[in-house]
Amino acid sequence: QVQLVESGGGLVQPGGSLRLSCAASGRFSRINVMGWYRQAPGKQRDLVATITSGGTTNYADSVKGRFTIARDNAKKTVHLQMNSLKPEDTAVYYCKANVFSVVTGPSDYWGQGTQVTVSS
Repeated sequence: QVQLVESGGGLVQPGGSLRLSCAASGRFSRINVMGWYRQAPGKQRDLVATITSGGTTNYADSVKGRFTIARDNAKKTVHLQMNSLKPEDTAVYYCKANVFSVVTGPSDYWGQGTQVTVSS
């Protein structure tokens, strides 16, 4: 089993910054794509950013130029640096990892979510 532990959420004013972190642990051979998703009340869960094991990144149009995703393969962590935050960014942010294990092959795992609130 794989566990993803998130941290870094909180309350911030418009234009401010937050840095989210997610650490993976458990039994697995390799972490493939890691990413961040977000879900506001009454909305579906949307992709924010992803990063491959080789460092290739992908961003939702709404966060391009403001958010940066990065990973540390040795520490098995992924980070999301969020700058120039807007009220529209308010949501629960979830970490996701596609993990390969000998037993189950490739499988997706989700973190517990962390609340980000952007308000004046």
